[in-house]
Amino acid sequence: MEQLPEAWRTFLAGEMDFPALTRTLAAVEEKRRQGEVFPPAGSVFRALESTPPDRVRVVILGQDPYHGKGEAHGLAFSVQEGVKPPPSLRNICRELASDLGEEAVPLSGFLARWAEAGVLLLNSVLSVDADSPGSHAGIGWERFTDGIIRALSSKREHLVFLLWGAYAQKKAELIDGMRHLVIESAHPSPLSARRGFFGSRPFSRAEAYLKDWRWPRFGADGKAGGSTQLELFQ
Repeated sequence: MEQLPEAWRTFLAGEMDFPALTRTLAAVEEKRRQGEVFPPAGSVFRALESTPPDRVRVVILGQDPYHGKGEAHGLAFSVQEGVKPPPSLRNICRELASDLGEEAVPLSGFLARWAEAGVLLLNSVLSVDADSPGSHAGIGWERFTDGIIRALSSKREHLVFLLWGAYAQKKAELIDGMRHLVIESAHPSPLSARRGFFGSRPFSRAEAYLKDWRWPRFGADGKAGGSTQLELFQ
């Protein structure tokens, strides 16, 4: 439990079953004793460390981490510097270029700048066995991350939730659509991107909504500035 950032522990107090999370973490540690698990233990809560609850502006929900060696580092859809972007991430960058322009596309698949700007890159399941997608589903992560979504929905206002694909769209029931903007589309995977992800313009729609509510942009020092030119995805 000490791995969970203090800001999130405070934010989730009263709405989270922390003993259940402790059991989930113990189950993950047991799996690590049996074989290779991604991301590394110190990166499991990377998304929460990078984007404290009071800085969240946008939530992008993934399913579970990449299961290839060296790819997952705790931010949904992101890969570490120097790692070739997987197909879904390449399609995200393709839509980003179409939506906001080529200059918005990151030089690599490393999306830490998004997280630092207020984009919570949250997987529903926070760990996975090597080469075995979905292998940690059902051990308790979903209960924890659903709690995060509920808490953001009830305690914050005027956030944007990007739900890509049928799995993520099931989480819409956790979100108050009167308080927040929910943008649903097909998943960016090669199997579905042409059926509603390409052309959905999620990035410009998110920024337009946030500018309407005059959200400030965070600077590199973590302080909110006065500009409403958010540029969250650049």
